[in-house]
Amino acid sequence: MTDIQEMKDEKVIGIPRAMSFYSDYPFYYGFFTDLGIKIVLSDITTKQIMSEGSGLVVTETCLPIKVYVGHVLNLIEKGVDKILVPSIQSIDYKIYNCSKIRGLPDLIRNVVKKPFTMIEPTLDKSEKNQGLYSFLNDIAVHFGIKDEAVVKRASKAGWRMYNNFHIMTRSGMSYKKALSYALQGKVFIENQTKEFPISIALIAHGYNIFDDYTSMKVFDKLEKMDVKVFSSLQLSKEQMADGIKSLNQELYWANEYEVTGAAGHYLKDYKIDGIITITAFGCGPDSLMIERITRRAKQFAKPLLNLTIDEQTGEAGFITRLEAFVDMLYRKKRARIINKMDITDNGEYIPNTNFIETK
Repeated sequence: MTDIQEMKDEKVIGIPRAMSFYSDYPFYYGFFTDLGIKIVLSDITTKQIMSEGSGLVVTETCLPIKVYVGHVLNLIEKGVDKILVPSIQSIDYKIYNCSKIRGLPDLIRNVVKKPFTMIEPTLDKSEKNQGLYSFLNDIAVHFGIKDEAVVKRASKAGWRMYNNFHIMTRSGMSYKKALSYALQGKVFIENQTKEFPISIALIAHGYNIFDDYTSMKVFDKLEKMDVKVFSSLQLSKEQMADGIKSLNQELYWANEYEVTGAAGHYLKDYKIDGIITITAFGCGPDSLMIERITRRAKQFAKPLLNLTIDEQTGEAGFITRLEAFVDMLYRKKRARIINKMDITDNGEYIPNTNFIETK
């Protein structure tokens, strides 16, 4: 029996390794595993996956959507029939996603002409009867599961895995390590012993920085420069909500927590030496959020580097800008240390070696 035939005979769902995968996969894994549904992921992003997705949409479409289309095609090529393509309209009353995320099923339906079954549940907390359980029931019914109690039990398994994942990331563990441990049903807290002379907050949506291909492994590159990298994963929802308020903003976009909220928190964190934002070219909501963050960064006197990515972004130029920014932060910190040198009675200089300032 072929692998394709086996997938047709058992309960299998395909999940594109793009967009909401980077924020929701721990939950999906726990949920579907509890229901006895096997998950098949698309391959990691490659140039071919991105190119195939780009070839089906108009040029103005943002990079994350192009990549998502490519991952749907990849799952179809693997022989997966049922593919999850959710429509996340709003996460709270009048807190909406961008139009492309809201209309993702319609976009896929119109550009992907190969045969497959699209599971397209809608989550819209601005409307009645379109909350999380309705969303999950709409998925489960495709596999003959109609018992709401069974779905609720599975959702609890999903939340346990999701919470375990975030316990580890908030302790400072990397995205990849935390995901690996969470999927094994483990919770492990690392002892952060290594000291870094420079700390940077990386502000972006998960799909722009945790996809190694589109982000060009930005975490690895910064760590090789001896930089400690922070992201929204180290923060609680309450901290990000407070970050939005600290920038005198109100929550409007569904994914604003991880951008405006994280930026607001780290801008006022004296331990963070600089901010790097990474956005996809042509993203309307991000352009508005980054403009506000840039203005406020000047008021906080916090160095800020804005990076934009698309399918044409070259790695050499990307690295050059990172290196220049990190070098500037090193020079700025060295100058601050030198200016704080103490002079003893015998005229000797005693440098302040405490790189992390304290209040």
